[in-house]
Amino acid sequence: MARPQLRPTDAELAILRVLWERGASTVRQVHEALADTRETGYTTTLKLMQIMADKGLVTRNETARTHVYSAIAGEEQTQHQLVRDLVDRAFGGSAAQLVLRALSADGTTDAELREIRKLIDDYREKR
Repeated sequence: MARPQLRPTDAELAILRVLWERGASTVRQVHEALADTRETGYTTTLKLMQIMADKGLVTRNETARTHVYSAIAGEEQTQHQLVRDLVDRAFGGSAAQLVLRALSADGTTDAELREIRKLIDDYREKR
């Protein structure tokens, strides 16, 4: 039986973003990167990363004295999973409803609308 996909918490996503951007990193490196945007103690970062390893979100290389962590799933794969989950839970499986809600929110710029149009056009050409 396939293992269910885990949905990372907000704190876990922040750590994953660091790992996606920096690549394999120690807890200290992740903690320092997070310090710019979050006030979190080192031991909290360590505990979160240990939990993430237990959950299968990251791998831990223990060959050196300082353990090095890497994200198991890539950023795009994780985003896809989270969007699919959101579409299923909040929009009854309708991606169109998600897009309509996103576009009706304030702040969509003309440049973003052009980019969305290009994505739609590219998607149509691939079909």
